[in-house]
Amino acid sequence: MVVPQLAEVAQLVGDPGRANILATLMDGRTLTAKELATVAGVTAQTASSHLAKLVERELLTVEKRGPRRFYRLATPLVAQMLEGIMNVAVTGPTRFRPPSRIDSDMRRARTCYDHLAGELGVALTDAMIERRYLALDADAGELTAAGSDFLVNVGIDLTAPVRSRRAFCRPCLDWSERRPHLAGRVGAAIADLGFARDWIRRRRLGRSVEITESGVVAFRTLFGARI
Repeated sequence: MVVPQLAEVAQLVGDPGRANILATLMDGRTLTAKELATVAGVTAQTASSHLAKLVERELLTVEKRGPRRFYRLATPLVAQMLEGIMNVAVTGPTRFRPPSRIDSDMRRARTCYDHLAGELGVALTDAMIERRYLALDADAGELTAAGSDFLVNVGIDLTAPVRSRRAFCRPCLDWSERRPHLAGRVGAAIADLGFARDWIRRRRLGRSVEITESGVVAFRTLFGARI
């Protein structure tokens, strides 16, 4: 039975401070304990306690660089779990809180671990499906031959062997759009291309990303995305 382990993980994620830390790290970046304490709105000592528990349960990993320690999500599976919890959370009772600019930015475009989510992520996925570059069902995805050719033409090489057990191409239910965006190695490669070509830019804090003017043009003309 995994019920005790389920309860343990739920208890860890359920603390507001730890939930803020985990949600912040869903952009795939590494952050220091000091940065995470600021995000979580807790003292350095409390953040240290939270981080130790998350590392012990292998929800986070830590890397020491000189005197500082940097934390990140342990695996894409952790990000997938958190996105699933967010999907359940937004279907509950409405909170009486006016929307903020941060909410709007997150819904417009954000990273979900290492791939794109929000309106942008869903629009790109829809466009690739419409052009028959991609086929998705509830649990799995497949890149078509035309899709592989398209990605090669825009500068993405997915033919090189990758020592990874992660899925090549899969749907990820978007908590804000309530529809799938593209995850897996293909989704990550598209996000990497967007950052490399300055189509999207990370914001200083948080998971939302800025779509540049050249990005709007590229996503519309190359991918056919309606953004």
